[in-house]
Amino acid sequence: MAETSRGSAGGRGSKSSSGGSRTRARSQSRARSGGSSASARKSAARKGGQARGRQQTAQKRARQATAPAAQFSGKTVAELREAIAKGIVAPLNLVMLTRDRIQEVLDDAVSRGRVTADDAQDLARNLFERGRKQTNDVLGDLEQLLGRGGGQLQDARKAAGRARVQVEDATSRARARVRGAGDVALAQADRARRVTGMGPSFPILGYDDLTAAQVVSRLDSLTPAELRKVRDYERRNANRKSVLDAIETKLS
Repeated sequence: MAETSRGSAGGRGSKSSSGGSRTRARSQSRARSGGSSASARKSAARKGGQARGRQQTAQKRARQATAPAAQFSGKTVAELREAIAKGIVAPLNLVMLTRDRIQEVLDDAVSRGRVTADDAQDLARNLFERGRKQTNDVLGDLEQLLGRGGGQLQDARKAAGRARVQVEDATSRARARVRGAGDVALAQADRARRVTGMGPSFPILGYDDLTAAQVVSRLDSLTPAELRKVRDYERRNANRKSVLDAIETKLS
């Protein structure tokens, strides 16, 4: 009986020891699993922070890269405008004169008897055609300039120089054309007026508006009496030596 009792007690002690070992094993396994999960979470958080940092850096670099381009574009346009203003507008003292205004001035000249209607129309047509061509040339240069974009300010200066030369040439030719046509028309009007005996009695129409060269060019058709009248008037007013010398030469 005693042996049986000891055997039973030994069996219970063996079972109790085995159960305790399994419990400790499970606790250790859970501890290892919990540590692994915490490490994984920390690693994920660290990688997420690094990714956000790289994204913010990329956005900052993108903003820094686009800002100079916008600034450069604005600077180029401002420089182009300044080049045109200084290279074309200011040197030539350009102003805008509409077709209607030119026609109005010529119509007024016709109504005052300073030019015939046919001569005025020919003059207006030539001015309009020449002005249209020169305008197209200048606009063409500017369109090519703007089409090539920023970074070519040197091209802008060259185009502005070409435009200035073209405008100067056109202005000189137009001025010469106007002066020549006006001189011829006024000289013809003077001769017709003197022949018919109509109009003002002074030999040269619009005398006060004429240059010395224009006055001299009209002296050939005057009589000695008319030359003396022009000489006396010139002495009392402008008293230009070239005009007086030319009259004295005609009278001598």
